Amino acid sequence: MQRRDLLLAFGGVSAMPVSSGRPLAEPFFKRTPRPNILVFFSDDHARWLQQAYGNSEVRTPNMQRLAQRGVRMTNAFTTSPVCSPSRASFFTGRMPSQHGIHDWIEEKRQAYAYPWLEGEILLPELLKKAGYRTGLVGKWHCGAERIPHRGFDHWYSYWVSQYPHTGVQNFSDNGRHVQVEGCQAPFLTEQAIRFLRSEQGLFRSDRKPFFLFVGYTDTHSPHSDMPPELVESYAGASFIDIPKEQFSAIHGVAERPVDRNSGTEREKRMQYYAAATAIDREVGRILDELDHLGEADNTFIVYTSDHGLNAGHHGIWEKGNATRPQNFFEESIRVPCTISWPAGKILANRSDHSIFNHCDLFATLLDVAGAAPDAAAAAAINSPGRSHLAALQDLTAPPAQKPVICEYGNARMILCNQYKLILRYPYGGKVFPHEFYDLALDPRETRNMFTRPQHTPHVLQMTQMMNRFFDRYSIPARSGLNLESQPLATTESPWLLALKKSPQTQPPP
Repeated sequence: MQRRDLLLAFGGVSAMPVSSGRPLAEPFFKRTPRPNILVFFSDDHARWLQQAYGNSEVRTPNMQRLAQRGVRMTNAFTTSPVCSPSRASFFTGRMPSQHGIHDWIEEKRQAYAYPWLEGEILLPELLKKAGYRTGLVGKWHCGAERIPHRGFDHWYSYWVSQYPHTGVQNFSDNGRHVQVEGCQAPFLTEQAIRFLRSEQGLFRSDRKPFFLFVGYTDTHSPHSDMPPELVESYAGASFIDIPKEQFSAIHGVAERPVDRNSGTEREKRMQYYAAATAIDREVGRILDELDHLGEADNTFIVYTSDHGLNAGHHGIWEKGNATRPQNFFEESIRVPCTISWPAGKILANRSDHSIFNHCDLFATLLDVAGAAPDAAAAAAINSPGRSHLAALQDLTAPPAQKPVICEYGNARMILCNQYKLILRYPYGGKVFPHEFYDLALDPRETRNMFTRPQHTPHVLQMTQMMNRFFDRYSIPARSGLNLESQPLATTESPWLLALKKSPQTQPPP
Protein backbone atom coordinates (compact mmCIF):
# COMPACT_ATOMS: atom_id res chain seq x y z
CA MET A 1 0.00 0.00 0.00
CA GLN A 2 1.37 3.39 -0.97
CA ARG A 3 1.84 6.33 1.40
CA ARG A 4 -1.00 8.31 -0.24
CA ASP A 5 -3.37 5.33 0.05
CA LEU A 6 -2.58 4.97 3.72
CA LEU A 7 -3.26 8.63 4.32
CA LEU A 8 -6.61 8.39 2.63
CA ALA A 9 -7.48 5.18 4.43
CA PHE A 10 -6.93 6.85 7.77
CA GLY A 11 -9.11 9.83 7.04
CA GLY A 12 -6.58 12.31 5.74
CA VAL A 13 -3.18 13.64 6.69
CA SER A 14 -3.95 14.34 10.35
CA ALA A 15 -5.16 10.78 11.01
CA MET A 16 -2.14 8.71 10.05
CA PRO A 17 1.29 8.27 11.72
CA VAL A 18 3.17 9.14 8.52
CA SER A 19 1.96 12.71 8.87
CA SER A 20 3.34 13.35 12.34
CA GLY A 21 7.07 13.38 11.68
CA ARG A 22 9.94 12.25 9.49
CA PRO A 23 10.23 8.60 8.45
CA LEU A 24 13.14 6.66 9.94
CA ALA A 25 15.35 6.95 6.88
CA GLU A 26 15.38 10.78 7.00
CA PRO A 27 17.48 12.12 9.93
CA PHE A 28 16.67 15.62 11.16
CA PHE A 29 20.22 16.90 11.02
CA LYS A 30 23.76 15.86 11.89
CA ARG A 31 25.07 16.89 15.28
CA THR A 32 28.65 17.23 16.45
CA PRO A 33 29.02 16.32 19.19
CA ARG A 34 25.91 14.18 19.44
CA PRO A 35 23.85 14.45 22.61
CA ASN A 36 23.73 11.84 25.31
CA ILE A 37 20.42 10.00 25.75
CA LEU A 38 19.04 8.96 29.14
CA VAL A 39 15.75 7.06 29.31
CA PHE A 40 13.96 6.28 32.58
CA PHE A 41 11.49 3.51 31.76
CA SER A 42 9.60 2.54 34.90
CA ASP A 43 7.24 -0.37 35.35
CA ASP A 44 3.48 0.06 35.94
CA HIS A 45 3.85 3.78 36.65
CA ALA A 46 0.49 5.22 35.63
CA ARG A 47 0.26 8.67 34.09
CA TRP A 48 -2.16 9.82 36.80
CA LEU A 49 0.46 9.10 39.52
CA GLN A 50 2.65 12.13 38.88
CA GLN A 51 2.58 15.73 40.05
CA ALA A 52 3.28 16.79 36.48
CA TYR A 53 -0.01 15.21 35.39
CA GLY A 54 -2.11 16.76 38.12
CA ASN A 55 -2.03 14.28 41.00
CA SER A 56 -2.67 16.38 44.10
CA GLU A 57 -1.01 14.15 46.70
CA VAL A 58 1.86 12.14 45.23
CA ARG A 59 5.33 13.67 45.64
CA THR A 60 7.47 13.34 42.52
CA PRO A 61 9.50 16.57 42.49
CA ASN A 62 12.29 15.31 40.21
CA MET A 63 9.84 14.13 37.59
CA GLN A 64 8.22 17.53 37.94
CA ARG A 65 11.66 19.07 37.47
CA LEU A 66 11.99 17.26 34.12
CA ALA A 67 8.57 18.50 33.04
CA GLN A 68 9.47 22.07 33.97
CA ARG A 69 12.76 21.86 32.07
CA GLY A 70 11.12 20.31 29.00
CA VAL A 71 7.90 19.08 27.46
CA ARG A 72 5.10 17.08 29.03
CA MET A 73 3.38 14.77 26.55
CA THR A 74 -0.28 14.76 27.57
CA ASN A 75 -1.38 12.06 25.11
CA ALA A 76 1.32 9.43 25.45
CA PHE A 77 0.18 5.82 25.08
CA THR A 78 1.54 2.32 25.32
CA THR A 79 1.36 -0.07 22.37
CA SER A 80 0.13 -2.81 24.73
CA PRO A 81 -1.13 -2.57 28.34
CA VAL A 82 1.27 -5.17 29.74
CA CYS A 83 5.03 -5.29 30.34
CA SER A 84 6.96 -7.29 27.73
CA PRO A 85 5.10 -6.31 24.52
CA SER A 86 5.33 -2.60 25.29
CA ARG A 87 9.03 -2.82 26.16
CA ALA A 88 9.70 -4.72 22.96
CA SER A 89 7.91 -1.96 21.03
CA PHE A 90 10.25 0.62 22.55
CA PHE A 91 13.39 -1.35 21.67
CA THR A 92 12.26 -2.34 18.15
CA GLY A 93 9.92 0.50 17.11
CA ARG A 94 7.36 -2.15 16.14
CA MET A 95 3.91 -3.31 17.18
CA PRO A 96 3.49 -6.63 19.01
CA SER A 97 2.06 -8.18 15.83
CA GLN A 98 5.43 -7.37 14.23
CA HIS A 99 7.93 -8.30 16.96
CA GLY A 100 5.90 -11.26 18.23
CA ILE A 101 5.79 -10.69 22.00
CA HIS A 102 2.14 -10.59 23.09
CA ASP A 103 2.21 -10.94 26.87
CA TRP A 104 4.55 -10.66 29.83
CA ILE A 105 7.31 -13.24 29.60
CA GLU A 106 7.59 -15.59 32.57
CA GLU A 107 11.17 -15.05 33.72
CA LYS A 108 12.30 -18.42 35.10
CA ARG A 109 11.36 -20.73 32.22
CA GLN A 110 9.72 -19.07 29.23
CA ALA A 111 12.34 -16.32 29.00
CA TYR A 112 14.89 -19.02 28.14
CA ALA A 113 12.60 -21.34 26.16
CA TYR A 114 12.59 -19.19 23.03
CA PRO A 115 14.97 -16.63 21.45
CA TRP A 116 12.67 -13.64 21.90
CA LEU A 117 13.34 -10.70 19.53
CA GLU A 118 15.68 -12.85 17.45
CA GLY A 119 16.25 -11.15 14.12
CA GLU A 120 14.93 -7.78 15.31
CA ILE A 121 16.98 -4.63 14.83
CA LEU A 122 17.25 -3.09 18.29
CA LEU A 123 17.53 0.57 19.26
CA PRO A 124 20.87 0.11 21.09
CA GLU A 125 22.33 -1.60 18.02
CA LEU A 126 21.48 1.40 15.85
CA LEU A 127 22.82 3.83 18.44
CA LYS A 128 26.02 1.86 18.92
CA LYS A 129 26.54 1.78 15.16
CA ALA A 130 26.20 5.58 15.22
CA GLY A 131 29.01 5.90 17.79
CA TYR A 132 27.20 5.65 21.13
CA ARG A 133 28.25 3.73 24.20
CA THR A 134 25.16 1.89 25.38
CA GLY A 135 24.00 0.64 28.76
CA LEU A 136 20.99 -0.98 30.39
CA VAL A 137 20.39 -0.94 34.12
CA GLY A 138 17.29 -2.62 35.55
CA LYS A 139 14.38 -4.36 33.88
CA TRP A 140 14.64 -5.75 30.35
CA HIS A 141 11.78 -8.31 30.26
CA CYS A 142 12.05 -9.02 26.54
CA GLY A 143 13.59 -12.44 27.12
CA ALA A 144 16.43 -13.79 29.24
CA GLU A 145 17.41 -11.17 31.83
CA ARG A 146 20.80 -12.51 32.90
CA ILE A 147 22.27 -12.62 29.40
CA PRO A 148 23.67 -9.34 28.00
CA HIS A 149 21.75 -8.53 24.84
CA ARG A 150 22.77 -7.30 21.43
CA GLY A 151 23.79 -3.68 21.20
CA PHE A 152 24.58 -3.11 24.87
CA ASP A 153 28.12 -2.34 26.01
CA HIS A 154 27.03 -2.53 29.65
CA TRP A 155 24.34 -4.80 31.09
CA TYR A 156 23.10 -4.78 34.68
CA SER A 157 19.77 -6.57 34.92
CA TYR A 158 18.19 -9.38 36.95
CA TRP A 159 19.61 -12.84 37.43
CA VAL A 160 16.19 -14.50 37.56
CA SER A 161 13.40 -11.92 37.93
CA GLN A 162 12.67 -8.43 39.20
CA TYR A 163 11.57 -9.61 42.65
CA PRO A 164 11.78 -8.76 45.48
CA HIS A 165 11.70 -4.98 45.89
CA THR A 166 13.80 -5.33 49.03
CA GLY A 167 15.82 -8.08 50.68
CA VAL A 168 18.29 -10.35 48.91
CA GLN A 169 18.77 -9.09 45.35
CA ASN A 170 20.18 -11.16 42.49
CA PHE A 171 21.59 -9.20 39.57
CA SER A 172 23.42 -9.96 36.36
CA ASP A 173 26.49 -7.75 36.03
CA ASN A 174 27.33 -8.28 32.37
CA GLY A 175 26.46 -11.96 32.80
CA ARG A 176 28.12 -12.40 36.19
CA HIS A 177 25.90 -13.29 39.15
CA VAL A 178 25.97 -10.60 41.85
CA GLN A 179 24.04 -10.84 45.12
CA VAL A 180 23.39 -7.92 47.47
CA GLU A 181 20.86 -7.14 50.17
CA GLY A 182 18.65 -4.09 50.62
CA CYS A 183 16.22 -1.99 48.59
CA GLN A 184 16.51 -2.68 44.88
CA ALA A 185 16.13 0.80 43.39
CA PRO A 186 19.19 2.38 45.09
CA PHE A 187 21.38 -0.47 43.81
CA LEU A 188 20.18 0.20 40.28
CA THR A 189 20.94 3.90 40.71
CA GLU A 190 24.47 3.08 41.85
CA GLN A 191 24.98 1.02 38.71
CA ALA A 192 23.60 3.80 36.52
CA ILE A 193 26.04 6.23 38.12
CA ARG A 194 28.82 3.67 37.67
CA PHE A 195 28.02 3.59 33.95
CA LEU A 196 27.95 7.39 33.69
CA ARG A 197 31.30 7.76 35.43
CA SER A 198 33.00 5.05 33.42
CA GLU A 199 31.55 6.09 30.06
CA GLN A 200 31.86 9.82 30.62
CA GLY A 201 35.15 9.95 32.48
CA LEU A 202 36.73 13.35 32.00
CA PHE A 203 40.09 11.84 31.04
CA ARG A 204 38.90 9.35 28.41
CA SER A 205 40.65 9.81 25.10
CA ASP A 206 37.86 7.98 23.24
CA ARG A 207 34.94 9.72 24.90
CA LYS A 208 31.64 9.06 23.14
CA PRO A 209 28.03 10.06 23.73
CA PHE A 210 26.08 7.56 25.79
CA PHE A 211 22.68 5.92 25.69
CA LEU A 212 21.55 4.73 29.11
CA PHE A 213 18.27 2.90 29.77
CA VAL A 214 17.24 2.74 33.45
CA GLY A 215 14.33 0.44 34.28
CA TYR A 216 13.01 0.80 37.84
CA THR A 217 10.31 -1.62 39.07
CA ASP A 218 9.17 -0.29 42.47
CA THR A 219 5.73 0.67 41.10
CA HIS A 220 5.12 -2.93 39.98
CA SER A 221 3.21 -5.34 42.21
CA PRO A 222 3.41 -6.60 44.87
CA HIS A 223 2.56 -3.22 46.32
CA SER A 224 4.66 -3.70 49.43
CA ASP A 225 8.18 -3.36 50.84
CA MET A 226 8.70 0.29 50.03
CA PRO A 227 10.91 2.37 52.37
CA PRO A 228 8.90 2.68 55.62
CA GLU A 229 9.47 6.42 55.92
CA LEU A 230 7.99 6.98 52.46
CA VAL A 231 5.00 4.74 53.14
CA GLU A 232 4.35 6.53 56.43
CA SER A 233 4.51 9.88 54.67
CA TYR A 234 1.23 8.94 52.93
CA ALA A 235 -0.56 7.94 56.13
CA GLY A 236 -2.74 11.04 55.94
CA ALA A 237 -3.44 10.85 52.20
CA SER A 238 -7.06 10.92 51.06
CA PHE A 239 -6.29 9.36 47.63
CA ILE A 240 -8.83 11.77 46.24
CA ASP A 241 -7.39 11.37 42.75
CA ILE A 242 -8.62 7.77 42.58
CA PRO A 243 -12.33 7.52 41.78
CA LYS A 244 -14.47 5.25 43.94
CA GLU A 245 -15.86 2.76 41.44
CA GLN A 246 -17.36 -0.70 41.29
CA PHE A 247 -16.37 -3.20 38.63
CA SER A 248 -18.96 -3.46 35.85
CA ALA A 249 -20.02 -6.87 34.54
CA ILE A 250 -19.86 -5.56 30.96
CA HIS A 251 -16.07 -5.91 31.24
CA GLY A 252 -16.19 -9.64 31.97
CA VAL A 253 -14.44 -10.91 35.08
CA ALA A 254 -12.20 -8.92 37.41
CA GLU A 255 -9.06 -11.01 37.88
CA ARG A 256 -7.65 -8.44 40.31
CA PRO A 257 -10.62 -6.73 41.98
CA VAL A 258 -10.41 -4.06 44.64
CA ASP A 259 -10.01 -5.64 48.07
CA ARG A 260 -13.13 -5.32 50.20
CA ASN A 261 -10.93 -4.79 53.25
CA SER A 262 -10.53 -1.02 53.33
CA GLY A 263 -7.40 -1.28 55.47
CA THR A 264 -5.69 -3.56 52.96
CA GLU A 265 -6.74 -1.31 50.11
CA ARG A 266 -5.38 1.78 51.82
CA GLU A 267 -2.06 0.09 52.56
CA LYS A 268 -1.64 -0.91 48.91
CA ARG A 269 -2.29 2.66 47.80
CA MET A 270 0.17 4.02 50.34
CA GLN A 271 2.75 1.57 49.00
CA TYR A 272 2.03 2.49 45.37
CA TYR A 273 2.36 6.21 46.03
CA ALA A 274 5.51 5.57 48.07
CA ALA A 275 6.91 3.58 45.15
CA ALA A 276 6.52 6.57 42.83
CA THR A 277 8.30 8.76 45.38
CA ALA A 278 11.03 6.15 45.82
CA ILE A 279 11.69 6.07 42.08
CA ASP A 280 11.59 9.86 41.96
CA ARG A 281 14.29 10.01 44.63
CA GLU A 282 16.53 7.78 42.52
CA VAL A 283 15.85 9.80 39.39
CA GLY A 284 17.02 12.85 41.32
CA ARG A 285 20.30 11.15 42.22
CA ILE A 286 21.05 10.41 38.57
CA LEU A 287 20.09 13.92 37.45
CA ASP A 288 22.40 15.33 40.13
CA GLU A 289 25.20 13.10 38.85
CA LEU A 290 24.69 14.43 35.33
CA ASP A 291 25.01 17.95 36.70
CA HIS A 292 28.18 16.96 38.56
CA LEU A 293 29.68 15.50 35.39
CA GLY A 294 28.80 18.63 33.43
CA GLU A 295 26.67 16.62 31.01
CA ALA A 296 23.17 17.83 31.90
CA ASP A 297 22.94 20.40 29.12
CA ASN A 298 23.98 17.86 26.50
CA THR A 299 21.66 15.05 27.56
CA PHE A 300 18.27 14.29 26.06
CA ILE A 301 16.25 12.88 28.99
CA VAL A 302 12.98 10.96 28.91
CA TYR A 303 10.87 9.70 31.80
CA THR A 304 8.15 7.24 30.81
CA SER A 305 6.75 3.82 31.67
CA ASP A 306 5.71 0.65 29.89
CA HIS A 307 1.97 1.11 30.53
CA GLY A 308 -0.47 2.42 33.08
CA LEU A 309 -2.14 0.92 36.14
CA ASN A 310 -5.49 0.91 37.94
CA ALA A 311 -5.41 1.34 41.70
CA GLY A 312 -9.13 1.08 42.32
CA HIS A 313 -10.13 2.71 39.05
CA HIS A 314 -13.02 0.72 37.54
CA GLY A 315 -13.01 -1.39 40.71
CA ILE A 316 -9.77 -3.19 39.86
CA TRP A 317 -6.03 -3.22 40.45
CA GLU A 318 -3.29 -3.53 37.82
CA LYS A 319 -3.36 -3.13 34.03
CA GLY A 320 -4.61 -4.85 30.86
CA ASN A 321 -4.56 -8.31 32.41
CA ALA A 322 -6.55 -7.23 35.47
CA THR A 323 -9.69 -8.42 33.70
CA ARG A 324 -10.78 -11.37 31.61
CA PRO A 325 -11.00 -10.51 28.75
CA GLN A 326 -8.07 -8.08 28.71
CA ASN A 327 -8.96 -4.40 29.05
CA PHE A 328 -7.87 -1.16 27.39
CA PHE A 329 -9.05 1.26 30.07
CA GLU A 330 -7.57 4.74 29.83
CA GLU A 331 -5.70 4.11 33.08
CA SER A 332 -4.16 0.99 31.52
CA ILE A 333 -3.02 2.49 28.22
CA ARG A 334 -1.95 6.06 29.10
CA VAL A 335 1.64 6.58 30.23
CA PRO A 336 3.60 9.53 31.59
CA CYS A 337 6.15 10.92 29.17
CA THR A 338 8.21 13.98 29.96
CA ILE A 339 11.10 14.97 27.72
CA SER A 340 13.88 17.34 28.70
CA TRP A 341 16.83 18.68 26.74
CA PRO A 342 18.20 21.77 28.50
CA ALA A 343 20.09 24.77 27.18
CA GLY A 344 17.26 25.76 24.88
CA LYS A 345 17.44 22.72 22.60
CA ILE A 346 13.74 22.03 23.06
CA LEU A 347 11.05 24.21 24.55
CA ALA A 348 10.77 24.29 28.34
CA ASN A 349 7.79 24.03 30.69
CA ARG A 350 5.39 23.28 27.86
CA SER A 351 2.70 20.68 27.14
CA ASP A 352 2.36 18.82 23.87
CA HIS A 353 -1.06 17.30 23.14
CA SER A 354 0.06 15.21 20.17
CA ILE A 355 -0.64 11.48 20.10
CA PHE A 356 2.64 9.75 20.96
CA ASN A 357 3.60 6.14 21.74
CA HIS A 358 6.63 3.91 22.27
CA CYS A 359 7.19 3.49 18.54
CA ASP A 360 7.27 7.27 18.14
CA LEU A 361 9.78 7.48 21.00
CA PHE A 362 11.99 4.93 19.21
CA ALA A 363 11.99 7.12 16.08
CA THR A 364 12.51 10.32 18.06
CA LEU A 365 15.59 8.98 19.85
CA LEU A 366 17.13 7.89 16.56
CA ASP A 367 16.47 11.37 15.19
CA VAL A 368 18.04 13.03 18.22
CA ALA A 369 21.13 10.85 17.81
CA GLY A 370 21.39 11.32 14.05
CA ALA A 371 21.25 7.52 13.93
CA ALA A 372 18.52 6.83 11.39
CA PRO A 373 18.95 3.40 9.78
CA ASP A 374 19.73 3.09 6.11
CA ALA A 375 16.90 2.46 3.68
CA ALA A 376 17.21 -1.32 3.82
CA ALA A 377 17.18 -1.43 7.63
CA ALA A 378 14.31 1.07 7.79
CA ALA A 379 12.29 -1.12 5.42
CA ALA A 380 13.06 -4.20 7.52
CA ILE A 381 12.00 -2.42 10.71
CA ASN A 382 8.85 -1.02 9.05
CA SER A 383 8.01 1.02 12.13
CA PRO A 384 4.73 2.92 12.47
CA GLY A 385 6.62 5.37 14.68
CA ARG A 386 7.58 8.85 13.55
CA SER A 387 10.05 11.28 15.08
CA HIS A 388 8.57 14.05 17.16
CA LEU A 389 11.77 16.07 17.53
CA ALA A 390 10.75 18.92 15.23
CA ALA A 391 7.52 19.39 17.18
CA LEU A 392 9.41 19.42 20.47
CA GLN A 393 11.46 22.29 19.11
CA ASP A 394 8.45 24.21 17.78
CA LEU A 395 5.18 23.71 19.62
CA THR A 396 3.45 26.42 17.60
CA ALA A 397 2.44 23.76 15.07
CA PRO A 398 -0.90 22.01 15.67
CA PRO A 399 -0.56 18.78 17.69
CA ALA A 400 -0.36 15.59 15.66
CA GLN A 401 -3.77 13.95 15.79
CA LYS A 402 -3.76 10.34 14.67
CA PRO A 403 -5.57 7.24 15.89
CA VAL A 404 -4.29 5.57 19.02
CA ILE A 405 -3.85 1.89 18.23
CA CYS A 406 -3.03 -0.71 20.87
CA GLU A 407 -3.13 -4.47 20.93
CA TYR A 408 -2.94 -7.17 23.56
CA GLY A 409 -2.95 -10.70 22.27
CA ASN A 410 -6.20 -11.46 20.46
CA ALA A 411 -7.71 -8.02 21.12
CA ARG A 412 -7.11 -4.75 19.30
CA MET A 413 -8.13 -1.20 20.19
CA ILE A 414 -8.42 2.02 18.24
CA LEU A 415 -9.14 5.42 19.80
CA CYS A 416 -10.20 8.26 17.53
CA ASN A 417 -11.07 11.52 19.24
CA GLN A 418 -13.91 10.62 21.60
CA TYR A 419 -14.59 7.10 20.34
CA LYS A 420 -12.92 3.88 21.48
CA LEU A 421 -13.43 0.60 19.63
CA ILE A 422 -12.17 -2.77 20.92
CA LEU A 423 -12.33 -5.77 18.60
CA ARG A 424 -11.89 -9.25 20.04
CA TYR A 425 -10.88 -12.28 18.00
CA PRO A 426 -11.21 -16.03 18.67
CA TYR A 427 -8.71 -18.11 20.57
CA GLY A 428 -9.35 -21.81 21.00
CA GLY A 429 -12.87 -21.29 19.70
CA LYS A 430 -13.72 -18.70 22.37
CA VAL A 431 -14.35 -15.01 21.78
CA PHE A 432 -15.63 -12.17 23.92
CA PRO A 433 -17.96 -9.37 22.75
CA HIS A 434 -16.59 -6.33 20.97
CA GLU A 435 -16.78 -2.97 22.74
CA PHE A 436 -17.44 0.62 21.72
CA TYR A 437 -17.40 3.66 24.02
CA ASP A 438 -18.17 7.32 23.58
CA LEU A 439 -15.65 8.82 25.99
CA ALA A 440 -17.19 12.29 25.72
CA LEU A 441 -20.47 11.04 27.17
CA ASP A 442 -19.12 8.09 29.15
CA PRO A 443 -15.51 8.80 30.19
CA ARG A 444 -15.49 5.97 32.73
CA GLU A 445 -16.34 3.37 30.05
CA THR A 446 -19.44 2.02 31.77
CA ARG A 447 -21.75 1.54 28.73
CA ASN A 448 -20.78 -0.68 25.83
CA MET A 449 -22.46 0.93 22.79
CA PHE A 450 -21.19 -1.52 20.15
CA THR A 451 -24.63 -2.74 19.12
CA ARG A 452 -26.30 0.69 19.10
CA PRO A 453 -27.39 1.53 15.52
CA GLN A 454 -26.37 5.18 15.78
CA HIS A 455 -22.73 4.10 16.20
CA THR A 456 -22.64 1.62 13.31
CA PRO A 457 -20.97 4.14 10.94
CA HIS A 458 -18.25 4.86 13.51
CA VAL A 459 -17.68 1.16 14.15
CA LEU A 460 -17.35 0.38 10.44
CA GLN A 461 -15.04 3.32 9.72
CA MET A 462 -12.79 2.62 12.71
CA THR A 463 -12.69 -1.10 11.92
CA GLN A 464 -11.49 -0.29 8.41
CA MET A 465 -8.87 2.11 9.77
CA MET A 466 -7.52 -0.47 12.19
CA ASN A 467 -7.52 -3.26 9.62
CA ARG A 468 -5.57 -1.11 7.19
CA PHE A 469 -3.07 -0.27 9.90
CA PHE A 470 -2.43 -3.92 10.71
CA ASP A 471 -2.31 -4.83 7.02
CA ARG A 472 0.89 -2.80 6.98
CA TYR A 473 2.18 -3.25 10.52
CA SER A 474 1.86 -6.95 11.24
CA ILE A 475 3.54 -10.20 10.25
CA PRO A 476 1.09 -13.12 9.92
CA ALA A 477 3.31 -15.56 11.78
CA ARG A 478 3.61 -13.09 14.67
CA SER A 479 0.13 -11.57 14.60
CA GLY A 480 -2.03 -11.46 17.69
CA LEU A 481 -4.71 -13.10 15.57
CA ASN A 482 -2.57 -16.25 15.25
CA LEU A 483 -1.58 -16.88 18.85
CA GLU A 484 -2.09 -20.66 18.80
CA SER A 485 0.97 -21.17 16.61
CA GLN A 486 3.30 -18.85 18.53
CA PRO A 487 5.67 -19.35 21.49
CA LEU A 488 4.13 -19.24 24.95
CA ALA A 489 5.10 -16.21 27.02
CA THR A 490 3.09 -17.10 30.14
CA THR A 491 0.35 -19.53 31.09
CA GLU A 492 -1.52 -16.62 32.67
CA SER A 493 -2.48 -14.87 29.43
CA PRO A 494 -6.14 -13.73 29.41
CA TRP A 495 -6.90 -15.76 26.27
CA LEU A 496 -5.62 -18.93 27.99
CA LEU A 497 -7.57 -18.21 31.16
CA ALA A 498 -10.66 -17.65 29.01
CA LEU A 499 -10.62 -21.29 27.94
CA LYS A 500 -11.46 -22.34 31.48
CA LYS A 501 -14.94 -20.82 31.14
CA SER A 502 -17.40 -20.29 28.30
CA PRO A 503 -17.81 -16.58 27.53
CA GLN A 504 -20.40 -15.18 25.21
CA THR A 505 -19.63 -15.63 21.56
CA GLN A 506 -19.81 -13.09 18.80
CA PRO A 507 -18.19 -13.19 15.36
CA PRO A 508 -15.74 -10.42 14.50
CA PRO A 509 -17.05 -7.76 12.09
